[in-house]
Amino acid sequence: MTMGKRQRKRKGAGSAKTMADYAMSFDGLGLWMSARAKSTSPRRPVATSLSMLDGAIAAVVAGPISMMPEEWVCPLIGVDPDDFNHDTETFSAIAATLMRHNAISTTLSTRPDGFEPLFLRKPDGEVDPRPWCMGFHATMRLKLSAWSRLLNETADEHRLLLPILRHCVDRERRPTIDLKQRNLTEPKSRQETLRDIPPAVEAMRQFWMPTRFNRGA
Repeated sequence: MTMGKRQRKRKGAGSAKTMADYAMSFDGLGLWMSARAKSTSPRRPVATSLSMLDGAIAAVVAGPISMMPEEWVCPLIGVDPDDFNHDTETFSAIAATLMRHNAISTTLSTRPDGFEPLFLRKPDGEVDPRPWCMGFHATMRLKLSAWSRLLNETADEHRLLLPILRHCVDRERRPTIDLKQRNLTEPKSRQETLRDIPPAVEAMRQFWMPTRFNRGA
């Protein structure tokens, strides 16, 4: 993903600036998102942490359709399309988000075994995959009908989503899937679950790739 028509030039210089020139650091993006989530802005971000945003971006990369940046960046970090057109702190946050998209896309395309989701780590050191998985699910909800083949519980490919959906809850904090009702076994350990998520993301990317790019997107 490049800046395209938004590629800009330094004031008083002839060289064009790249997305990296505008992007705040990823840690800085985390602080910006934390402040954004607490603000009274009418644009409430769907992703409220770096872990959640990382999961949401992974779903953009591995999902069934290509989306314009405004389609997913705006709801995920709570900005307006017009924010793409102004050299502000908000645009620096947008640029950092797009840089993360590029990084995840490059990793999955060139060395998928090296893909590492940014799971939340609790103060006691325990890894919590829930925010990341909720972010992934948040992106799914933006274009839910496009994900229908994986959402069909009777389809074999539905298993690709299970490592993620088992950590998701709905708006009432109820589990997205009822493992007992569906006769699904709990993973033997949390570590087993964490190991299942990265290959599941790459498997979904491979699953959607033929139809995603045949659409000409």
